[in-house]
Amino acid sequence: MTLADFRTFLDHVDSLEFIQVDGTSVAPHFHITEVGQLDRFFIDCGGTVRKTSKVNFQMYIDVDFDHRLSIEKLAGIVDASIDQLGLNPNFELQVEFQGTSIENYGLEYEQGKFIFQALQTDCLAKDKCGIPDKPVKKKVALGQSACAPGSGCC
Repeated sequence: MTLADFRTFLDHVDSLEFIQVDGTSVAPHFHITEVGQLDRFFIDCGGTVRKTSKVNFQMYIDVDFDHRLSIEKLAGIVDASIDQLGLNPNFELQVEFQGTSIENYGLEYEQGKFIFQALQTDCLAKDKCGIPDKPVKKKVALGQSACAPGSGCC
């Protein structure tokens, strides 16, 4: 989800609810303590120089149980970050969240809730490293078997 997507979804929710990867809700007294742009300038294992940028929300939970960030307040924070920091609303959004360590998640929107999405590492130079492409799973129509008759796989 991009920052622009997130901002649009804020106009269509009745409450701010974030769901963690394990399905539990983030405590309703969370704070968004930072909004910023994270730039990575690096060289991959194949020797290609790369630069990526994302927008980052730092989400913080403390003992301030009465704190509730309103939709309007968060929309104002997002708007101010675009205006004052010059953030590109088309950059991908990630959430930095305190788990067992500092954890980073992507976001999806589903039925009025923002759902944390686990991020994965990847090799960006598989062709140069000799890492084979993952086999493509064969799509099978409902009611059909992917096994050849007599193959013993089913």
